[in-house]
Amino acid sequence: MPKNQKYRGTIGILTGGGDVPGLNPAIRAITVRALREGYRVMGIRRGWSGLIEIDRESGNTADSVVELTEEVVNKVGRTGGTFLHTSRTRLSHVPKDNVPEHFRKDFADEINDLTPEVLKTLEFLGIETLIPIGGDDTLSYGEHLHKQGVAVIAMPKTMDNDVPGTDYCIGFSTCVTRTIEMTHALRTSAGSHERFLVIEVFGRYAGFTALLPTMAGAADRCVIPEHEFDVEHLCELMTADRRKNPSSYSVVLVSEGATFAGMEEMVFANQEMDMFGHKKLGGIGDRVAQALKNVSPKFNKGRPVDVISQRLGYMVRCGDPDAMDSIVPMAYGNLAMDLILDGVSGRLVNVRNGRYDNVPIDVVSSRKKIIDVDKYYDTDRMRPFYTRFDGSPVFIMTSDY
Repeated sequence: MPKNQKYRGTIGILTGGGDVPGLNPAIRAITVRALREGYRVMGIRRGWSGLIEIDRESGNTADSVVELTEEVVNKVGRTGGTFLHTSRTRLSHVPKDNVPEHFRKDFADEINDLTPEVLKTLEFLGIETLIPIGGDDTLSYGEHLHKQGVAVIAMPKTMDNDVPGTDYCIGFSTCVTRTIEMTHALRTSAGSHERFLVIEVFGRYAGFTALLPTMAGAADRCVIPEHEFDVEHLCELMTADRRKNPSSYSVVLVSEGATFAGMEEMVFANQEMDMFGHKKLGGIGDRVAQALKNVSPKFNKGRPVDVISQRLGYMVRCGDPDAMDSIVPMAYGNLAMDLILDGVSGRLVNVRNGRYDNVPIDVVSSRKKIIDVDKYYDTDRMRPFYTRFDGSPVFIMTSDY
């Protein structure tokens, strides 16, 4: 596909990792602004994998690339998910079985680096600037391409809000909003049966999606990946909360990456690994629920307390974006276009202390963004600190951690 000279340039957009509300508004914002500035916009389907699914010899790109127009993006720009689809693909570490048929004669190792083919495909498509939207795994490969000479503008997306270098990632506000709503809804059952309510939320390494809803009053306690917890102490606290509550129940939010004191690793749904070496998490909520029930007689005059255990899972990432996840993607898309118009690349668009900005893309692989426990989490009370809010951003915790 030769580059059409009537355009100012060609921009490629892709979405990687998990879906979140706010991706389609971001795609729309980039596309509308780019078209009006005279650019052509190509949407790459299924994230990074779309760039290796294309067989350049056949010239057929229809299944992997779609030209974006205002008509296309306006129809989906207010909806959730990603209409470009997504995948968890690491093109520098592709297992032999995942190498497309048209590359297998040249890439037959157990693990293969298809980056040289990606560079050829980007040239074949005429894409001069690439905008990946994703979490630190997705964006780390964008950083890798930038080092190979590709003009890359990265956009942070993840419900966990754990991409370094930014206070806010697309999808986080909707996740927090849904977590608060669903936790409050589940209170009716917990109160009716006078039980403990254990709710498992997302958060592999960072506990933002547990700490912020708890801070907003959704739960009495929360346990986060940054600090292992003692279940007997948690049970003692929750029993006291239940006793004080006129409806005789109490609530704890449990990050999926949280660990009991003495545990050697997180709780996994299975042992399969993705291309980034991550096992699928899931099940810590049920483990906590059973442990609480087992321990509860010690703090409840010898009587066990029954437990409701609920994993929110995809319920917080499906459906339409909230106001924040409609506004921030719009701003991010236009920030990306400002950089392109200025001839700048190798940047991550971001929010820092309530202001939009950008930072070097290599920040995404420089460190893990986690909660500063000493500053924000009371380890003895298993809840947030509620002091010193002056000067804090809207979502309290900054990108310093």
